[in-house]
Amino acid sequence: MRIITGNPGTGKHTIARIIAKKNGLDLVDINSIAIAEKTAEKGLDALDVDVKKLGKILGRKISKNALLVGHLAPYIVSRNKVDCAVVLRRSPYSLEKVYAKRRYNKKKSIENLGSEILGVTYYDTIKNIGPKKTFQFDTTSESIKETVKRIERLFAEGRAREDNVDWLKTVSKKGDLKRFFPY
Repeated sequence: MRIITGNPGTGKHTIARIIAKKNGLDLVDINSIAIAEKTAEKGLDALDVDVKKLGKILGRKISKNALLVGHLAPYIVSRNKVDCAVVLRRSPYSLEKVYAKRRYNKKKSIENLGSEILGVTYYDTIKNIGPKKTFQFDTTSESIKETVKRIERLFAEGRAREDNVDWLKTVSKKGDLKRFFPY
């Protein structure tokens, strides 16, 4: 099984749909299943989903030929079932605009932006899936087509040049820590 994960707004679903269609993979959208199976209490945040229950449900629905997509992926699948995990990353300055278009409230935006800046999804994927199986790609200034090609190459070859992402350093250099961490 392969995974595409990342914070909301990084391009997960768009890219996963293209890759699944081009490569004949079974696309499994975690968000859709969480909603359909009523495992989400208030929303789709990791803390609002019964990840154990969702993991059991997904275990019955996932084939070896599956491409699992969703920000909850690192929390619900067993590392021994995963061949490769891709974490999509995006500049918090770019994500801020995406969240405004999606009309996220201030709290939700700040939580997601902080998570992206700190690399929470990347860290959790490494911790839960393993460092040798986890790769990160920055989608900020790369086209969808370019990102798709890079991920397909990774899936075919089992290795890739991943991007070095350090949003905390970028935000700090710009003097924007209080902008993204107003606590």
